[in-house]
Amino acid sequence: MSTTATTQLRLRQACTWACAGALWLLSAAAWGQQISFNGSLGGKAALLLIDGEPRTLAVGATVRGVKLLSLDGERAVIELAGSRQTLLLGAAPGRVGDASGADAAARHIVLSAGAGGHFTSSGSINGRATQFLIDTGASAISISQGEADRLGLSYREGRRVTTQTANGVVSAQWLQLDSVRIGEVEVRNVDAIVFPGQMSHVLLGNSFLSRFQMKRDNEVMTLQLRY
Repeated sequence: MSTTATTQLRLRQACTWACAGALWLLSAAAWGQQISFNGSLGGKAALLLIDGEPRTLAVGATVRGVKLLSLDGERAVIELAGSRQTLLLGAAPGRVGDASGADAAARHIVLSAGAGGHFTSSGSINGRATQFLIDTGASAISISQGEADRLGLSYREGRRVTTQTANGVVSAQWLQLDSVRIGEVEVRNVDAIVFPGQMSHVLLGNSFLSRFQMKRDNEVMTLQLRY
């Protein structure tokens, strides 16, 4: 083979490899990465969930192509492949670099296990902020009277029921919540029970969880809206 032919062959191979690399990068950008902001460490580092993997990222640092630009209270600004996005603490994960990210985020909740292996999240009931804890053993969303009062729920008008708890049989009120929201995911007309006493969290029971397909992978739980 002549020197000229050899040179042309090498140029064609180099072009093929370069084009393949470009296509791979375009494919990665099209799929995007699913990222959520789950907490912070002293305002200097963010606890991110990147494609289901918990990572701690200091301001200015980069991991898996995700750079943390700034951290301010309940907001974290990140950059991926030249695209910036603001993440809200406890919100459902967004997909950076994917045009369908808003629709995906509106149907998925991704939670990381906290202290004691419990899954918790901030969210809202009827538009009022509260703190949730996943409880697969509860038949309905369970709310303490103190929290129900704070949320402005008219539970005293609800149907009176008796239920078995760890402290024995107690009287409670059954009502329907207009909306329950975590991040971008909102579920409407959800049954709940208001109990006397105090609880540290609102328990997300099966009246909410049954609307989702649940998947747990070690310390990560994913809820996908069924309908």
